[in-house]
Amino acid sequence: MSQDIRDFVPASCDLLGLGEPTHLEPAFGLIRNELFAQLVDRGFRSIALETDRVAALIVNEFVQDGVGTLDGAMREGFSHGFGDLEANRRLVAWMREYNESHPAERRLAFHGFDGSMEMMNAPSPRRYLEHARDYLGLDLDIAGLAGDDELWSRTEAVMDPAMSVGATAEAERLRSIADDMLVALYSQAPELIAASSRAEWVRARTHLTAGLGMLRYHKQASRQAEQTVRWSRLSGTRDALMAQNLLDIREVEGRRGPTLVFAHNLHLQRNLGHMSLGPMDISWFCAGAIVGSLLGDQYTFVATSLGRSETIELPEPEPDTYEGALQRRITTWGLVPAKDVAPAATRTDTRPEQGYFPLEPALLASADAVLHVAA
Repeated sequence: MSQDIRDFVPASCDLLGLGEPTHLEPAFGLIRNELFAQLVDRGFRSIALETDRVAALIVNEFVQDGVGTLDGAMREGFSHGFGDLEANRRLVAWMREYNESHPAERRLAFHGFDGSMEMMNAPSPRRYLEHARDYLGLDLDIAGLAGDDELWSRTEAVMDPAMSVGATAEAERLRSIADDMLVALYSQAPELIAASSRAEWVRARTHLTAGLGMLRYHKQASRQAEQTVRWSRLSGTRDALMAQNLLDIREVEGRRGPTLVFAHNLHLQRNLGHMSLGPMDISWFCAGAIVGSLLGDQYTFVATSLGRSETIELPEPEPDTYEGALQRRITTWGLVPAKDVAPAATRTDTRPEQGYFPLEPALLASADAVLHVAA
């Protein structure tokens, strides 16, 4: 057992995935902060969280250059309510403090790698496409085609294919415009970067990628299919966007150092993901499975597990479960090689509202190490 994550990072690793088994237990975010500090000493220069990539640009401006305030970065730079988490606030504050005493080439960067979609809704692509349009200097009526943002963001637009705007003539026109803008962004890159900067070009691509992601997600929401198939496809579309974002982040960060990525185990595992959604058992290839297949040994995945938790009212695990066996080895928290975790039973004492996904054989088979939090 070790509390030094550097013991589990091979020399080939450029992208280190650190999972969490539930978003509701604060211990994982606090431990992540400690581990990231260790990794910075090893040459890591960036972190990517499961939050909206475009919004996270605000956080990165704050941590790198002191633009704005900590309160503003937490309020405006996160999606999914993650700006309210104390562990995230401490991370952002520490990164800013670190960067104040280091030259630009060694400063730490903050990224999001998700879209701002939730399970039950996804926003309009309008503002993302308008940013790219303005950067390219085009005269296009994006707002006229997109219409009211509420038409896209309402719950019915995702839940009911008949209420989706993803297959309308206007949405198809937006998809064509977005594709044309992406071609223009690359074909005109030399003059665009000369007139602005590489950072502004990357910012425009980030917005355009987000807009295309929303259009693809809404297109998928418009398709009629059996519910299990439909929700599996929607989940796969979101994780495909996550994977694309991670690859883009590595393109940006590749010359500076490796990246730590922190998200739910379900997004970072290398195998097919499974989730019970009411009566449905949905499955899709996770972002970790996608980037793992493309990056090979450049990707390392550390799965996480939890013994008990007062916060989510998770009881002590049964001794014959994976978590029960780890509880006997670890009294606070610690890291062990995944291959050293012996076969055991999957715990069944969890409730949906806890958001906890127990250790199970497929997850362990896809992991390089396990970080277990006893309590």
